[in-house]
Amino acid sequence: MNPQQKLIELQPTREFFIGIDSDGCVFDSMEPKQKEFFCPNVIRFFGLLPVSKIARETWEFVNLYSQNRGVNRFLALIECFKLLQERPEIKERNISIPDIASLIEWTEKETKLGNPTLESYASTVNNLQIDLVLKWSKTVNKEIGEWIKGLVPFPNFKESLEKLVRKADAIVVSQTPVEALRREWEENDIAKYVRAIAGQEYGTKAEHLALAAKNKYPDNKILMIGDAPGDLKAAKTNGVLFFPVNPGYEEKSWDRFSKEALNKFFTGTYEGEYENSLIEEFQSFLPIQPPWK
Repeated sequence: MNPQQKLIELQPTREFFIGIDSDGCVFDSMEPKQKEFFCPNVIRFFGLLPVSKIARETWEFVNLYSQNRGVNRFLALIECFKLLQERPEIKERNISIPDIASLIEWTEKETKLGNPTLESYASTVNNLQIDLVLKWSKTVNKEIGEWIKGLVPFPNFKESLEKLVRKADAIVVSQTPVEALRREWEENDIAKYVRAIAGQEYGTKAEHLALAAKNKYPDNKILMIGDAPGDLKAAKTNGVLFFPVNPGYEEKSWDRFSKEALNKFFTGTYEGEYENSLIEEFQSFLPIQPPWK
């Protein structure tokens, strides 16, 4: 069954709809996953040990400290390699950055950027670089599954979740693999509050919102909650509202949501000046230009 069919078939049971990102938004998992699993494996798999310090700085900027925060892992790999190719330190050391044109080609024609679709693609193209990217991605998933244990939601999140589901249908909207999302939400006994858990296998975040909520609820009664510019983009692509969980200030953000923003959303006073002020503040946390430029 096409995973997206589950979102298409969702029908409203409440007046409002809220999509919630997971990594970095609900769980303080962005830093450990990126720093301990994604980045080390990028360095090992793609021959970047001679410039590991530069590679690490670049990877962390893309995935944690820039406007690309929270982007799909394959798009992150492309952006990281692009930045590495531009760095003078790499050129001075005569280090060759892998050519991933085949990965770029795949991402330009596929929206469900996950291991299942990449594995299917790999079986048809017989491309060594695609095989390597797939092996990297599978290794990351395996290690995260083995070692990431005991994650708990940010303070004030569960209180917010219990409050919002009284009037809103909620789903998880994420680019993390579904298996990991389900494990983390079920471990914390919060999966029961959401009607679906949509991960990278379900398509982009914008697709999640479009399929699950667009034209089923009024636009001003649909809210996306996230900690990354991609979450904001997903909301605005669909013409719906956005609440930011500010990186580094997650607990304060959920406190603000529970005590202030949720009520404004439910009473129709969220859109406009209030939402704009939150977005402006949020965007100030994540730069476009890397610090080395």
